[in-house]
Amino acid sequence: MINIGFVGTGLMGLPMAKNILKSGLKLSAFNRTINKAEPLKEFGAEISKTLSEVVKDKDYVITMLTDDSAVDAIMNNSDFSENLKSGSTVIDMSSIKPTTATKYGNTLKLKNINYLDAPVSGGTIGAEEASLAIMVGGEQGVFDNSLNILKAMGNPTLVGPVGSGQVSKLANQIVVGVTIGAVAEAITLCEKAGADPIKLIKALSGGWADSKILQTHGKRMIDKDFSPKGKTSTHLKDMNNILECANSYNTHLPISNLVKEMYKTLVDNGHGNTDHSSLYNEIERINKK
Repeated sequence: MINIGFVGTGLMGLPMAKNILKSGLKLSAFNRTINKAEPLKEFGAEISKTLSEVVKDKDYVITMLTDDSAVDAIMNNSDFSENLKSGSTVIDMSSIKPTTATKYGNTLKLKNINYLDAPVSGGTIGAEEASLAIMVGGEQGVFDNSLNILKAMGNPTLVGPVGSGQVSKLANQIVVGVTIGAVAEAITLCEKAGADPIKLIKALSGGWADSKILQTHGKRMIDKDFSPKGKTSTHLKDMNNILECANSYNTHLPISNLVKEMYKTLVDNGHGNTDHSSLYNEIERINKK
């Protein structure tokens, strides 16, 4: 049987690991705060107490971490790098810079270790329902061999060589960020002008303006429920990475830049841990000037 090590069982990682276990695969889990991995025991997971333990003798090692610095801390840790089995595959499902993914893909290849960058979209709901969009960068053969594992968590698509998964995730976050902003303005306009925003969402269902973001994030805005499903601080990180990536190709993304500045203001004003749909609050703040 394939042995899988899973590093990072936070808001997203925990349900993702759970779905791998539900598919009948064998998995060992590690999290820096061990008790965050404990709930996986009831689904048959082994809980590793150290990084070297979760990596050792594994055919696949999946990492689901917060950002580039967290990925750097794991990838550059000798407990991780020196215990990877030759011929094994590392699948990093964190959302990081494409250059970071390319760097580790090249480093691991020199050690005869395969690598896929496979960031996801769909939030905690998609993670729970195993319906995540999984954007994968890497070699076709490595992707094909990893397909059953990836399919246990969602819908994987190989989009190009190593780093392409992260570029696709950045493209995804452009669409998500800009759409959240558009929905926030639409809800605000209805509220100010006396139209019922709940009925707006119903009225737009099935039309060109309909989307998951309208249906889910729009409802959160109306309810003023900004408990984090996807954090504002995380989306700011993504917007910064989008603009850095675009700049490296001498490409200007003016709308993304505007959305980034709005997220930055939210974070600067202490809303970094609210849901990214709280972009609505920034529209509110601007209107109170």
